[in-house]
Amino acid sequence: MSDDRLAGALKATPFIDANAPTIRAFIDRHAGSGPDRYRAVRLYYAVRDAVPYDLRYFGIERDIFVASRCLEAKGSFCVPKALTLAAVARAAGIPARVGFADVRNHLASPRILELMGSDVFRWHAYTLLHIEGHWVKATPAFDLAFCARFGVQPLDFDGSTDSIFQPFDAAGRQHMDYVLDRGDHDDMPYEAFGEAMQDAYPRLIKAMAAERAALAGKAHPKPASEA
Repeated sequence: MSDDRLAGALKATPFIDANAPTIRAFIDRHAGSGPDRYRAVRLYYAVRDAVPYDLRYFGIERDIFVASRCLEAKGSFCVPKALTLAAVARAAGIPARVGFADVRNHLASPRILELMGSDVFRWHAYTLLHIEGHWVKATPAFDLAFCARFGVQPLDFDGSTDSIFQPFDAAGRQHMDYVLDRGDHDDMPYEAFGEAMQDAYPRLIKAMAAERAALAGKAHPKPASEA
């Protein structure tokens, strides 16, 4: 990557709002001290498990994708969580970008498959972190509780090698395939993402919005699953 792209990977943006008080407080609690690699690893695990993965929170409303809003949400999905990891990394002085890929989920629930009309999740998001002179991918989407519930092996991150979805789950079943790389960005490509989602998954957007609206008053709602 060019020096220009590296410089852009440290700036606060409308979605990767690295200068927000919520973001600053988060890194004060979780980043710790030491080399960037150690701090990046701590931040990865903190973001991964701080916000539960819950597909009911899938949508295209602009506020959903603001990193500081994601940290305060009761649940989220892969895109806001990847933006959040980018925001806390930038706030800690670690260059970060958000990347996208289409993935085929072999373990998606029948209901989600029916709503999507496909087993390909377009514009799945991950975070690119610049550590010790090179870029590594980190995927903070699935928290530990989600992984335990659905038998998915939690993704670890060592700060040196890519952390992306495994092709098989903990039981040896086929899980994720990466089918298309959509590149990476300094900030959330909101308009392109929203148009793609409206085109590909109108029924899913409508259904998840209805589920969010119905959450009030439910003490233990059952989460919608991507796995």
